[in-house]
Amino acid sequence: MRVTITKRIPVAAGLGGGSADAAAVLRALDALAERPLGPDRLREIGARLGADVPSQVEPRHALVTGVGEHVEPVALPPMALVLVPQREGLPTAAVYAEADRIGATRSELDPDAVRALARAPLPELARGLENDLQAAALSLRPELERPLEALREAGALAALVTGSGPTTFGVFATVEEAERAAARIPGALVSTLRA
Repeated sequence: MRVTITKRIPVAAGLGGGSADAAAVLRALDALAERPLGPDRLREIGARLGADVPSQVEPRHALVTGVGEHVEPVALPPMALVLVPQREGLPTAAVYAEADRIGATRSELDPDAVRALARAPLPELARGLENDLQAAALSLRPELERPLEALREAGALAALVTGSGPTTFGVFATVEEAERAAARIPGALVSTLRA
């Protein structure tokens, strides 16, 4: 089978586009199969492709543990996000290497704390957001502080680097607030997250 993918999510942007594409191909192949494998088997196959792929086999909000193989759905409150993509990507491998060099990542994450945070009201959830790779991304690309500061100045409840970067994002309570903020930041996009 030959698969052609038209990319709409920038490459090396820290947005999980490649993982989502890989999972979409697995889902499509499974739908065409005479004997479908089902989501559990697709997650096993996806784990061999990349740690983020299993969580995208059934796209939804999830707590992902292990090396990506344990996927637990979670509910999040509705919110609006302002994304600020960058022209130049940031290779994931370089960010992980820098995170190792500077000791930016924690050895363990408490899943119960993440579950509790997911259930919290949006302002509390936003205050609790963290990204272990952010320090490494900023170390490699210090200019990413500019969009983070612009998001904060525009009223974001939280502003962080996405994944391994270099895209930055801000959390807003309403679409209207997000649209006003995006209008002040060149290249910004608005997306919504529904419960």
